Parts: sequence; C-alpha cells; structure tokens
Amino acid sequence: MADRPDRRRYLIAIGVSAVILLTGGCTGIQSTLDPAGIGAERVASLFWVMLTGAGIIWVMVMAIAIHAARRKRPISLFTAKRFIIAMGAIFPTVVLTALLVHGLRLMPELRTGGGDLTIEVVGEQFWWRVVYHPPAGHPAAGTPVVSANELRLPAGAEVDLVLNSPDVIHSFWIPAIGGKIDMIPGRTTRLTLKPTRPGIYRGACAEFCGTAHALMALTAEVMPQADFDRWLADQAGPARTPAPGTPAARGARVFADQGCGACHSVRGTEAQGRIGPDLTRIGGRHSIGAGILPNTPARMADFISATTTVKPGVLMPPYGMLAPQALADLSAYLESLE
Repeated sequence: MADRPDRRRYLIAIGVSAVILLTGGCTGIQSTLDPAGIGAERVASLFWVMLTGAGIIWVMVMAIAIHAARRKRPISLFTAKRFIIAMGAIFPTVVLTALLVHGLRLMPELRTGGGDLTIEVVGEQFWWRVVYHPPAGHPAAGTPVVSANELRLPAGAEVDLVLNSPDVIHSFWIPAIGGKIDMIPGRTTRLTLKPTRPGIYRGACAEFCGTAHALMALTAEVMPQADFDRWLADQAGPARTPAPGTPAARGARVFADQGCGACHSVRGTEAQGRIGPDLTRIGGRHSIGAGILPNTPARMADFISATTTVKPGVLMPPYGMLAPQALADLSAYLESLE
C-alpha cells in the first residue's frame, strides 16, 4: 500500500507526457491547427468539428459495448434489428451527410477569385517559380515580378494563386495559411488565400514528385500591407551593381565566366536564363535551395560546390571545381543581391 502514491504520480506523469506529445504539433510555422489565414481557419474548424464528433461517437460505442458485455439477458431479435437499422444505417447516414454539407459549404469561400493580388506559382523539380502580377495602381503595375522558393503575402488581402506545373504533379500547401491543391501538368488550378497574421510560415510540396520531393519546401512571409507594397516595388527593379574591387564584383565576373546566366536570370544584367530560379534578389530570401539551407555566405558556397550532394536529384550541376577564393567571391555576389 505504501507505493500507491508513487504509482499514482507515475501514472499522472505518463498522462501529462502523452498530452504534451499529442499537442506538441498543434502550433508552429507548419501547423494547420495554428491558423494564420482564413483558409486554414476553415480547415481547423472542420477538424475540430470532426474530432469532437468522433470523440462523442467513440464514447457512445464504448458505452454500448460495456452495456452489452455486462447485460445478463439477451435482447430480442426485434430489438436487435431496430438497433442495427438505427445505429448501423440511419445514424451514419445522417452524420456523414451533415459533415459533407458542412464541408461543401466552406469550399466556395476558398475558390472565390477576383482578389486583391494575383500570384503565379509553378512547381518545378524541385523548386518553386513565383511570379507576382501587381494590381493596377501599384507602383510596380504592369511589370511581372519574378522570384523563387519564397512567397510574400500582404496581411488581410485576398490573394489569388494561379498554379501549374511543367513536369510532374506537385501539391501546393502552406498549412498555417490555407488548404492544399494539386499542380497538374497541362492544367491550371487556382487557390485563394487570405492571410490574417504577419509572420513567417513554411509550405511544402505535399505530392511525391521525385528524388528531392522531401527537400522542396517553401517559405511564406505574411507582411503588413504597407511593408509588402514597398517590398514589391523594390523587387520590380533591377539588381544592384556591386561596388568595383569588392568580393561581390569579382563574384559577378565568376558568375558570368561560368555561364550561370544560361540558366539563371538577374534583372539588369546579361543573365537572362529561364531554366533555373531567378536570382535577382536571392540575397534577401530566407533560405537556399527551396527551404533546405539558411541563407548565409557559407551555406551558399556549400550549395554551389556540392549541389547534388546537398539536394539529390536537383538538375543544377555542382561547381566543386571552383577555387576556394572564386567560390567565396561568387557567394558574396549572390548574397549582395538583396
């Protein structure tokens, strides 16, 4: 009897640990249950409705099972048939119909179109091409702004995403902001997002698309409207020219000599490639390689020199043959493109 308090404390500790583990994924930059957008709020609401209903049904089933196990006398055939019809046919039909109607009621709001801003997102292997189309009246109106692997959104605005893919099926998903939708070659799909809380969130490809599928992430930053407008107007301009004699200036020559402009574009320079990501503002992005590395000079050099090791399956060849100084200069040039 003396060990009963210790056993009780042990069981309580296990229960608390289980609750912490179960709820640990309910917050964070990639949690559907910590919504920062109208779409994610609707998804979370549907989840809690279904979870509550599932919990109630589970309690009912357990209560019926316990009652049946403890019952001494068998029930009549007539009562059994009525129970089976009521609980096995009528009740599931009513519950599933109600859930279907509730879910369908949410869909039109997430597919409205005609928002404040249109952004085209193309799923590539294995990165994201992002093209902003500023609305009329914006300082950058009429000039598509090309970026990659990062999505910036104005808080409180309704954003229409136009989604497609040139190669295989991808699936676009930013759990904290909205639902997911497939990107299908030869077909354009659309998704409306309305972010509500500024912050940095994580998206991902939710459909297996090849070797580097798990390394195809997307950073989404929600900004106040005024900050977003200034950022978009700055993004529409050409890349900044590095000061002569600096490592960045030497890196610009390495970039040109190695033929990087055949695949990559840097606005305002002779680099006009369309195969790979646009690098005009790569120095101001949060990550490298579609969300797999922090954006620092050292990590930039790692990615350039060992691309296929850092991200297996990527189409960009590694440039490990570059001399250490040339590699450092090239990294400095790319980091200067903010």
